[in-house]
Amino acid sequence: MIAEDLLLLLYDDESGKPIAGSPGLDYALAGAVLIELTLLGKLDVAGEGEEVKRGRLKVLDATPTGDAILDERLAYVADKPGKRPKDQLGRLSKKLREQLLARLAERGLLEADENKVLGIFPITRWPAKDARHEADLRAALESVLKVGTTPNERTGALIALLSSLNVVPKIVTDAVDKKALKQRAKEIAESDWAADAVKKAVAEMQAAVTTAVVVSATAATTSS
Repeated sequence: MIAEDLLLLLYDDESGKPIAGSPGLDYALAGAVLIELTLLGKLDVAGEGEEVKRGRLKVLDATPTGDAILDERLAYVADKPGKRPKDQLGRLSKKLREQLLARLAERGLLEADENKVLGIFPITRWPAKDARHEADLRAALESVLKVGTTPNERTGALIALLSSLNVVPKIVTDAVDKKALKQRAKEIAESDWAADAVKKAVAEMQAAVTTAVVVSATAATTSS
């Protein structure tokens, strides 16, 4: 699942801490779920001249996928069709990170490291337990971003979401020119590597996540 792969990349293997802040990280995960449902032919983003307003989510097939995490979000969208994708991310992201972390731990890719801050406040870190799958993901990303390989739909979606979080240089860490790397990621996000339905979904998710990151940063600056 794209959301699982994204979460693996967004948690540091050693410290078990996220490398991106909230709500951007959580919105990106929700966006990844909506992209996954689009890839599966369950959802689409409406165009001009359709019954659903342009740019709104429409349900193509509400039957379950067999994946509990996806089906929970599909059912919610199906119950409230015609919403703008960006307006759904907050609700769709609720408990999503926790569900994905638990699943990745069950798969043996991460492990829960429970501790206490100041000996009082409980906190859980999620360091890597088996990093082989993540290594494959990073190799695919580097092939696209550094060598110029054409991405498949899942790799392209990952790059677009990582770009919207502005964390690509934290993932591909050995790049000499970080500015060029970020520009390459942006170009990939905007290029024709996917079917139209998927491209529309990715563009909507990318815009929504970028907005969440900017709003969060602005709020933090204002409060400091």
